[in-house]
Amino acid sequence: MSEGYSSKAVLIAGPTASGKSALALELARAAGGVVINADSMQVYRDLRIITARPTAADEALVPHRLYGHVDAAVNFSAGAWVSDAAKALDEARAQRQLPIFIGGTGLYFKALTTGLSAVPPIPAELREDVRARLDRNGVEALHAELAVRDPRAAERLNLRDRTRIARALEVIEATGRSLLDWQREGQPPLLPKDRFRAVFLAPERDELYARIDARFDAMLGAGAVEEVERLAARHLDPLLPAMKAHGVPSLIRHLRGELSLEEAASIGRADTRHYAKRQFTWFRHQLPDFEWVRPEQASGWLAAAVPVERRTD
Repeated sequence: MSEGYSSKAVLIAGPTASGKSALALELARAAGGVVINADSMQVYRDLRIITARPTAADEALVPHRLYGHVDAAVNFSAGAWVSDAAKALDEARAQRQLPIFIGGTGLYFKALTTGLSAVPPIPAELREDVRARLDRNGVEALHAELAVRDPRAAERLNLRDRTRIARALEVIEATGRSLLDWQREGQPPLLPKDRFRAVFLAPERDELYARIDARFDAMLGAGAVEEVERLAARHLDPLLPAMKAHGVPSLIRHLRGELSLEEAASIGRADTRHYAKRQFTWFRHQLPDFEWVRPEQASGWLAAAVPVERRTD
């Protein structure tokens, strides 16, 4: 083969429908790469259409890893993903392929680049209880609870950081230990800072929301309702991650006769837009090493940021 190869990994993140898959495919074809999924919903084999996984045609063009390899009945965790990602990374390096991690799940990228804390799994019931208290009482009340239970963690957190405050509180309630203590005992990153280049695709919001709406409608036309119907027929625990994928709960309600298809689609589109907004905020605050570029500038960023060494296979 005469394609190029770089010893550094490339990380392509961004909100849903921002053009990540097309960019990863372009790079993989040009540089002899393997596309490794970093999206927490695209791991589920039951959810090809509703999560906009790469098409079979795209998967045939370049190697793809960690797509659709988990059953929907599994409560897949970031720790399990890191374990799978480590194997995919080792395989790519052994075959002298450029590892291209692509997705929108910030926690996966954070674990990949900064390591993973050793926190044991949090019971779903406790997590849901903390989230319910957050919604009911507000972030200030939850921070006050944390200040009593874990003052060190509370002191380090921004008073408006809903996600991290809830996480710290659920950890101290579940384990009796501070999240700070667990983090000190964590796993090292798979990709130290000098081993990757990372980009976050940041479209204009109005353009992105229009693309989200259009893609959701396209998924409906491609068989998303039938896919969700097959999933619903399994009667899985509704608290499982796969059962909460954007569009799944509202389409299940439609299948039960509780919503019209347009009402279900409207909820699915709105949930996806809200998630995209949270992705912007999360990556900006949690992963400052990612370079933000407009999608139309991404190809130029890749050409400048990813040196390609010639190889002869």
